[in-house]
Formats: sequence, structure tokens, C-alpha cells
Amino acid sequence: MSEISVVLERDVVAPPDATFDALADYTIMRPKLLPEQITGYKVTAGGTGEGTHVTYDLHATKKRTRHVEAVVSEPPAGQQLLESDTGSTLRVLWDVAAAPGGSKVTVKISWQGAGGVKGFFERTFAPGGIRRIYGAELDRLQQQIAEDPE
Repeated sequence: MSEISVVLERDVVAPPDATFDALADYTIMRPKLLPEQITGYKVTAGGTGEGTHVTYDLHATKKRTRHVEAVVSEPPAGQQLLESDTGSTLRVLWDVAAAPGGSKVTVKISWQGAGGVKGFFERTFAPGGIRRIYGAELDRLQQQIAEDPE
């Protein structure tokens, strides 16, 4: 088994605090950001930042669905949100930093991949699907902030 990691970045035309607050809002803002590959999204505890619990189904492919039960923490290094799946090694780390004209949002999605032939196919094909899913979420973040900058 080896770690599979996908990193994406987007510039957002909003101050870092506003961008972080939007990402930390798991009740109202986050559902607006979700692409069609994430279904059944529900907040089961909390709702804003640290201590929030969410569940959803991640449709990595038409035949491969992973049920996620994530707990949110806020690592001490800057404006970060770490979503840790309680049933697997899946981790989604959102990082917001200041950038010219607003913010830079970086998301790192990582998990321990399978070994052998199955692992080869996972390492080959899963990153592309994950890029599409989280790329769409980042694009929607920019759109939502542009529409409702508060």
C-alpha cells in the first residue's frame, strides 16, 4: 500500500477570512459547493469548523462509491480544515492563505491505496476522478463567493 495524494489550488477573489468562513460553513455554504459525485450529504453534529461531523457518498466512478463519515478539525498551522473519514484513511485538507487579489485555496486529498494490481489501477485512475470532483468544488466556491461575498 502507498499513499495516493492529489493537490489542487485556486485563487479566490475574497479576503482569506471570508474564504475560510465560507469553507468552514458546513451547513449552508458547503452543500452549495458539492458536485453531483457527492450525494446524501448531511451534517450530523456541529456545523461550523472544528467538531463538525458530516456524512456523504463519494461516487469516485459509476461503479465505485465510498461512504464517508468525516470529522472536521482545525490544525494549528494557519487557516486549515482537516476532514478525516472515520472509516478509512481518506483525509481532505483545506488550506486558505493570503494571495494578491484575495486568497489562495489549496486542497490536498490523500488516502492509503490498495496494493497489487488493484492498487496499480487505483493509482492510475483515481487521481483524475478526484481532481474533477474537488476541482468542481473549488470552482463553485469562487462562484458562490462572487455571488454572495458576505
